[in-house]
Amino acid sequence: MASVNKVILMGNCGRDPEVRYLPSGQAVANVSIATSTRRKNRETGDMVEDTQWHRITFYDRLAEIAGEYVKKGRPIYVEGRIKYGKYTDQSGIEKNTVDIIATELQLLGGRDAGGPAGSGGGGGHEDAPSQGAPGYASGAPRNNNRPAQNSATSGAHKSGFDDMDDDIPF
Repeated sequence: MASVNKVILMGNCGRDPEVRYLPSGQAVANVSIATSTRRKNRETGDMVEDTQWHRITFYDRLAEIAGEYVKKGRPIYVEGRIKYGKYTDQSGIEKNTVDIIATELQLLGGRDAGGPAGSGGGGGHEDAPSQGAPGYASGAPRNNNRPAQNSATSGAHKSGFDDMDDDIPF
């Protein structure tokens, strides 16, 4: 049976990334992201905001990109997986950790958010020429508003459902 471990977060960075290099030369960056939800308190009727903090770890080229473009307060979109761990602190007490190992990063906001602007000033942007490399995403920004191209007009056959329009019964 297949299993899935996938996390999608969109929030604001709580601090600048800490980038370090392992003895193997592999880049590692850590950052924290705040996500908030709002709800109405049933007793008082006031709006209550609940903020959760998430520890994010980036590796390889994605870590270098995070170190260069991600800054405190910047909104970002992250995809990754959950990793649980344990460690013993200095006083001998065992502590549990929850980390998100990032596989994709998109910078959100426009030029005012710092770093390069996304398409149209409000979309995501990723400056990662990482095609074919393990450990991080493809580097292509998503554009869900773009209409699908017909395989006959694009000049190349794409695998997927774009060429199946004639088979749909409705």
